Amino acid sequence: MPQSRSAPTLDVIGIGNAIVDVMAPAADEQIEALGMARGGMMLVDTQRARELYDVMGPAREVSGGSAANTLAGLAALGANCAFIGQVAEDQLGEVFAHDIRAGGIAFDTPARPGEPPTARCLIFVSPDGQRTMNTYLGASQYLPADALDEARIADAAILYLEGYLWDPEEPRAAMRKAIAAAKGAGREVAFTLSDGFVIERHGADFNAMIETGDVDILFANENELAALTGESDFEAGLAQLAPKVAILVVTRSERGAVALSRGKRAYVLAEPVNAVVDTTGAGDLFAAGFLFGHSQGKSLAHCLKLGAVCAAEIISHYGARPEANLKALAAEKLG
Repeated sequence: MPQSRSAPTLDVIGIGNAIVDVMAPAADEQIEALGMARGGMMLVDTQRARELYDVMGPAREVSGGSAANTLAGLAALGANCAFIGQVAEDQLGEVFAHDIRAGGIAFDTPARPGEPPTARCLIFVSPDGQRTMNTYLGASQYLPADALDEARIADAAILYLEGYLWDPEEPRAAMRKAIAAAKGAGREVAFTLSDGFVIERHGADFNAMIETGDVDILFANENELAALTGESDFEAGLAQLAPKVAILVVTRSERGAVALSRGKRAYVLAEPVNAVVDTTGAGDLFAAGFLFGHSQGKSLAHCLKLGAVCAAEIISHYGARPEANLKALAAEKLG
């Protein structure tokens, strides 16, 4: 990796979907009747989004988006962050912009006039906290490459990208441009695979980026690991992928997580919680904790533990943005 030209002033800059989550409790029977895959994520069009919204129970609106959630966790831990994502000039766009800036995250992407509206994710939450997501990408899929400030990207120690945003063509081109800017400045690129359906559509792209060294830190869950590698055996999947990236982090829900880096390996158990309320954002906040530890030069084990602490906080309440003091939690759990 080339040497960076100067010390970064940002810890992490992220690019992702600018989404407002609309969450409501739902019985598993309702989810089945609506033809949704429990615990999965589907992209929906305008008509389907309206149909689902009409049948949802009383809902709560909270700004979301995978990379934005991760940055919210990072900022809460004390990191200096910026976000790049596209909203529309509408009420939900204003909600998103307000929320992310209120969290201490720089957000300067101009709102997009006209249609389509700001993205939203309609989340049906089962009694056990499992979330079934239906995402209308709206304006977020029209993030243009010329919206990127390459100097700002080069000024961040880590560029963080979400796989969800790889699906639309325009932001995919923007992220390729961002990777080139980060690599040109000698920075690290972190990438989260996001979901199996993304891998089905773009796994060849992801494997090519990994092979060429464009990804330094890769986040996946065990299902995504299997989908990307084609290996149903967990250890075989790790063995195939770990040598190709500087750091591989794989989460396993209640079984914790594992990280591998240059022959080193560390594990963490899932943090206990009194009750799982909503699993939305668990992986996003795990990534936040891990990246914060990594940005501070901590060990793999420390980074994993911090990730587990952040994930446990997020599943204890509705929404994918932290409500407890993550700094205090980190101090309590890790000293």
